[in-house]
Amino acid sequence: MTQTLPSAAVLGARAFAALAGLNRFSDEPGKLTRLYLSPAHRQAAEWVKGAMEVAGLTAFIDAAGSVQGRREGAVPGAAAVMIGSHIDTVKDGGRFDGNLGVVAGILAVQALRDAGVALPFPVEVVAFGDEENVRFPTHLSTSEALAGHYDPAWLNAKDEDGETLSQALRAFGGDPDGIPALAREPGSLRAYLELHIEQGPVLEAQNEAVGIVTAINAQSRARVRVTGEAGHAGTVPMALRKDALSATAEMVLALEAIAAAHDNAVGTVGVLRPEPGATNVVPGAAEFTVDFRAPLDETLAAMETEIRNRFAAIASRRGVGLEIVPYARAAAVPMDPALQDALAAGIARSGSNLSARRLPSGAGHDAMAMAAIAPAAMLFVRNEKGISHSPLEKMTEADAGLAIRVLIETLLELAAQLR
Repeated sequence: MTQTLPSAAVLGARAFAALAGLNRFSDEPGKLTRLYLSPAHRQAAEWVKGAMEVAGLTAFIDAAGSVQGRREGAVPGAAAVMIGSHIDTVKDGGRFDGNLGVVAGILAVQALRDAGVALPFPVEVVAFGDEENVRFPTHLSTSEALAGHYDPAWLNAKDEDGETLSQALRAFGGDPDGIPALAREPGSLRAYLELHIEQGPVLEAQNEAVGIVTAINAQSRARVRVTGEAGHAGTVPMALRKDALSATAEMVLALEAIAAAHDNAVGTVGVLRPEPGATNVVPGAAEFTVDFRAPLDETLAAMETEIRNRFAAIASRRGVGLEIVPYARAAAVPMDPALQDALAAGIARSGSNLSARRLPSGAGHDAMAMAAIAPAAMLFVRNEKGISHSPLEKMTEADAGLAIRVLIETLLELAAQLR
């Protein structure tokens, strides 16, 4: 006999309880740091696998370190609907980024099972492990594995301690040789859905609990090395210095100006390491990262040209060497219009009087990779002040519960479309 689906309040309470369990696993005491293939990532993956099994999914940890779960549908051979997000974090990150989407997928499947609802298609939930790309210079490597676009060169990439991704993956219990087999067959997925905190202030400003993503911005990342000449801080005259850090500082400000000159574009230097890093030594070299994003591919290309030209001019004027090595680039990814409409229908079905506000995503997500092999859509959830990638990340149980109920109703909407 079919039972009543849980209320948004119940779903929100379940989500926060689950997040409390999942977020016990961290590489740093007192902080939430869970890097790809770390011991904390393995513990979290095992926890997610267990939670999936409790919810009625058949689950396993795959060759690349993602956790995959599946509940079969009533129609044999039907293409699956996948719900995904990630469980890796930035260093000292927030509780909800990625983790909420994984927990939401598990709770949605559990609620439907408990209510006796048999969907005509299988539902899969995936907890990707390398969305943040903090430990290794990759780009969405675990979701790209399922999309069939895994770059084998990533396996030779090294972390700060000199360990290669391949070595870390084997220590984790994964299998570098098994990654190609993770690629999904064309047509095996009907849809990819991802629920995620907005990581921006738009929904809060509009007093909206959820929003539908229209597209994910284009983005590019590079590592930059500036080579100057080290010298004694007390004896090298200012006019004769080749200070790599001063040149770098000017480049950082140039990036800021370039991004500000383009509509809705952003540019960030998140890592900067001067060498040798001593108080009384003029820096002889500096390395830093560049991350820039824009809504349009052509805007991103224009920014890239400007960055190269401005950085080169600064290096030439200051007499320092310059090396720019791009390591990740992603085109703007539009979300599927029909699935956006399905999410809007899910919002209407939820009975919560929410509007179906649509907005772009400035942050990258695993949906970017999955959109290459399946129609993809994302549901954003309001988070306080849009703060993310920070322990100050905050949202309410009520909003989490509403979003999960919308996700459930969207699955029911997709099922109704097959009737």
